[in-house]
Amino acid sequence: MAMAPGSRSRNSWGDELEQVLREALRTINFGSITLIIQDGKVIQVDKSEKIRLKKPDFIDGGGI
Repeated sequence: MAMAPGSRSRNSWGDELEQVLREALRTINFGSITLIIQDGKVIQVDKSEKIRLKKPDFIDGGGI
């Protein structure tokens, strides 16, 4: 069965989603990964990563 130009099979979407999620999980240390779902399908993956800074000894926060 031929597919219409620009369309994707259900399996190729699943393969792409799995690849994107694996990469996001592999590269994140602190943060969150959010799936955006529309009409029961994942249409977007957002990755928000926290960067933890070590507090230098010379900064005490006084006066801030």
